[in-house]
Amino acid sequence: MDYQQLGIQILRLVGGKDNVNSLTHCATRLRFDLFDKNIVDCDAIMKLTGVISIVDSGGQFQVVIGNEVQQVYQAISQNLSNQEHGKVRSKKKEGILSYIIGIISTSFTPVIPALTGAGMIKALLAICKLMGVLSPDSHTYYLLDMLADAAFFFMPILLAYGAASKFSCNPILAMTIAGAMLHPNLGKLMALGQDVSFIGIPVKLADYSGSVLPIIITVWAMSYIERFAEKVTPSMIKFFIKPMLILLIAGPLALVIIGPFGILLNDLVAQGAGYINSKASWLIPMLMGGLQPFLIITGTAWAMTPIATGQLSRNGSEMINGPGMLASNIAQGAATLCVAIKTKNKNLKQLGYSAGFTALLGITEPSLYGVTLKLKRPLIASMIGGGVAGVYAGVSGLLRYAFVSPGLAGLPAFIGDNPMNIVHALVTCCIAIVVTFVLTWFMGFDDPIDEDDLIETIDTVSTLSSTNNSVAADLSNVILSSPLTGKVIPLSEVKDDVFSKNLIGDGIAIEPNQGKVVAPISGKVVSLLESKHAIGIKSDQGIEILIHIGLDTVKLGGQFFTAKVEQGQRVNVGDELIEFDLAAINQAGYMTTTPIIILYSDEYFVENIKKNMVTIGEDLILVKKSNQGDNHAL
Repeated sequence: MDYQQLGIQILRLVGGKDNVNSLTHCATRLRFDLFDKNIVDCDAIMKLTGVISIVDSGGQFQVVIGNEVQQVYQAISQNLSNQEHGKVRSKKKEGILSYIIGIISTSFTPVIPALTGAGMIKALLAICKLMGVLSPDSHTYYLLDMLADAAFFFMPILLAYGAASKFSCNPILAMTIAGAMLHPNLGKLMALGQDVSFIGIPVKLADYSGSVLPIIITVWAMSYIERFAEKVTPSMIKFFIKPMLILLIAGPLALVIIGPFGILLNDLVAQGAGYINSKASWLIPMLMGGLQPFLIITGTAWAMTPIATGQLSRNGSEMINGPGMLASNIAQGAATLCVAIKTKNKNLKQLGYSAGFTALLGITEPSLYGVTLKLKRPLIASMIGGGVAGVYAGVSGLLRYAFVSPGLAGLPAFIGDNPMNIVHALVTCCIAIVVTFVLTWFMGFDDPIDEDDLIETIDTVSTLSSTNNSVAADLSNVILSSPLTGKVIPLSEVKDDVFSKNLIGDGIAIEPNQGKVVAPISGKVVSLLESKHAIGIKSDQGIEILIHIGLDTVKLGGQFFTAKVEQGQRVNVGDELIEFDLAAINQAGYMTTTPIIILYSDEYFVENIKKNMVTIGEDLILVKKSNQGDNHAL
């Protein structure tokens, strides 16, 4: 695939580079911060080859690409001009919740690679320690552990960059202020235990390492300070006066007011989560396990990230995101793989296997947007399975010790001092797989029609119509008798779009309980496929009828079907046309729903006579010439 060209097309369809305030990406999706979302051509983006889905939530316009997102991101980045910091275009107002989620998402997205890499080093050290390869007292272990801790210790500096992108201010100055909040001298003042003041204002000292909210709030305030400095600073001295003013105002504001307030918020949220966990340890993992797909779709999954990263930074483990996400991701993979096994659609099968294994490894967007969300019932099954597995994760006290995307590839992140923790993680995975797979299998899904089957059906009609292209003869009150015995169902309920949407004609369908098809009217057999699953008859009155035994049964290649007539043969009402092994076809996994279609129904008035059960030879369909050219199936 030409990812360079795909990136150019996406950029054009989101309104061009002038409509892009900022662009980031995560593991599977592009995340646009746009000035005007109303000019985005969503339909055209969805039709692009390589685009799985689009999501507009959390203050961002997101394009789901899959594992190749970075290549598309680089292609778009090459075509984006650098935005001048401090020059902000007006944007359409959004809801407060959407705005807050957008801030968290944009701030964390650039940080994810560092946190994931550091998390995997932590997991690797846990394995080495467990296997006795590295001693915790060795210098090698010490240095690697320090490397892994760096991303969490310097979290405010990393978040400052993303927050500056969101608020359109200078990222270097934002990172400088974050560096001041982590300066060793601040730690020395705290160690002295003395009262500290700034121009007479008492300063409450705090440890900002690993914190989230203080720096994000600070950068938000700094964006306004920067605009103020831009206005009041003379052009001749702006180069050095503007950054000085920003640091002089934003720095003390961060250390004296915003920082302590942010730490207080952090502590309150952490205490609230801890209280819930102490009273109902199963609740948070159950909710995360069951609702994670919904949170991803709505863009609110980022809401819990600050709490989880705060717990990891301070405690070395977390129970907010990891356990529930493990249950949810594994359940999503199980549902998608079940679809891949069960579907007869070749494209869906290929996508299901690829996206399913990717979801099991911890990346669920291709599975969610490409398979389960479209089919609906597998999504419901995955949410139930994730919730059930989440209950076990919570009751067992499952913890995540490193920031990685929870899945089979991230299981080492659940190895810690408690040797049973990884066992609980494995049991959580097993519960999610079994419950979800069984539910998906029995709940089923509407299998989309395979393009080859559509072509086959259209070819059947083309073969029938090419035999005689004459316009239907005049007729009145022609009644077709039933060619089968079984239950009558409306054509709209047939699980095949070619028939249910009347793409080739109107009629009725029958769920047969006997493997025998007879002629519904006297005429000539004008089409009989080699697979013997479909037969076309042209009646003496000129009506063209297609009887299609089962759905997708062309794939059986004629197995279980026996033709009793030949193409070109004349038949009378009640003559046997085809025998088929009803039980064998069902056992092979194919539906035997049989549509009886009046081709070119816009030329006729078609009325279904029977509404429930029917036997061979009973009146089934009334057909007469339509003067209006309308189709009137009742």
